[in-house]
Amino acid sequence: MDLMAEDDVVIRVRGLKNSFGEQVVHEDLDLDVRRGEILGVVGGSGTGKSVLMRSIIGLQTPDEGEVTVFGESTLDREETEAIEIRKRWGVLFQGGALFSTLTVAENVEVPIKEFYPNLDATLLDEIASYKVVMTGLPADAGPKYPAELSGGMKKRAGLARALALDPELLFLDEPTAGLDPIGAAAFDELTLSLQRTMGLTVFLITHDLDSLYAICDRVAVLADKKVIAVGTIDELIALDHPWIEEYFKGPRGRAAVATQEAAAGKAGAD
Repeated sequence: MDLMAEDDVVIRVRGLKNSFGEQVVHEDLDLDVRRGEILGVVGGSGTGKSVLMRSIIGLQTPDEGEVTVFGESTLDREETEAIEIRKRWGVLFQGGALFSTLTVAENVEVPIKEFYPNLDATLLDEIASYKVVMTGLPADAGPKYPAELSGGMKKRAGLARALALDPELLFLDEPTAGLDPIGAAAFDELTLSLQRTMGLTVFLITHDLDSLYAICDRVAVLADKKVIAVGTIDELIALDHPWIEEYFKGPRGRAAVATQEAAAGKAGAD
């Protein structure tokens, strides 16, 4: 019997294959995401990190394999069944992916209206306002349009929309890309705080080594068309694989370690 019980695994991927024409992106890919963890997903360009996420949430139909979320298959489901699963997760796509013709509050209301079309308008507005403030945006950001926001504010607005339905599972696709170091660190802190207060499971695609060190419980490495390793950073560093060594032990990796050690030292002094 599998020691990792269904209750302990939010996402289970087995034997996944994705291809585009003759280009095979994933082949026999396996992955488990544990309940309540922040799992970082890393890999070189073209390894299919976003494709993996899209396969899990049903936007990409794999050639082969099985994907279960909350113990339910996400493949070949009736629409009504798929809706019940989708209610339980939220997604922050790269760049926020906000609707440019809608205000921030209206963007947050989109998933609520999709699943609860008869919800009272006053309650809908209250929920949207709460989600906006929850993600660290000022209350007056709600009536603004995406074009009026900074890059960091757009990410937070996208996060507010992802949290609109109080999900159990949160997908984040490169949430700190394009942010300055201070903004990226603040977003990491926000993610960790929300994960703890809401009991979230987080699937985090990132290139940001600081994020991996600061908030991830484990990291999954995509290479050679599959997940070649999953573990803590210390466990990964101990492995003998060229990409892992270059990624974690290269100049940026050493800088990330130094940053975390400095932060730990400051915390200890305080």
